Amino acid sequence: MKLGRLNHIGVATPSIADSILHYRDVMGATKIHAPFDLPDQGVKVCFVDTPGTDGALNGTQIELIEPLPGNASIASFFEKNPAGGQHHLCYEVPDIHAAKAEFEAMGKRVLGQPRIGAHGTLIFFVHPRDMQGVLTEIMETPKEGTHWSN
Repeated sequence: MKLGRLNHIGVATPSIADSILHYRDVMGATKIHAPFDLPDQGVKVCFVDTPGTDGALNGTQIELIEPLPGNASIASFFEKNPAGGQHHLCYEVPDIHAAKAEFEAMGKRVLGQPRIGAHGTLIFFVHPRDMQGVLTEIMETPKEGTHWSN
């Protein structure tokens, strides 16, 4: 497995609205995308752009994640971290199915089948116990012209 680009850092929050204020007013974010629901995953998400090495807003994104009503999938996270916090890291790979096969061949626990994520590309997660305590999202690199933007 070759480490790909760090696409985003997932941050769980009890309130995307409050987190937007934090990233805008405290962290100085200038490009915050409109929040949207991902009902299949039981969350609302919002991306915050960060500057790349050239200063343009093309660096790693922050993905704010707020559970939708009735979501139990990240309930245990909020039980341990009521104010929210870092939830996962997401790395890009050129071929999601090859990456899944490689992780499984190494004995890593892949959580579910590849599915469409917030950027409109295939993703899967790898169990944090197999990734040095970090929930890791693996995302197929968006193809030219298909990258999510809002």
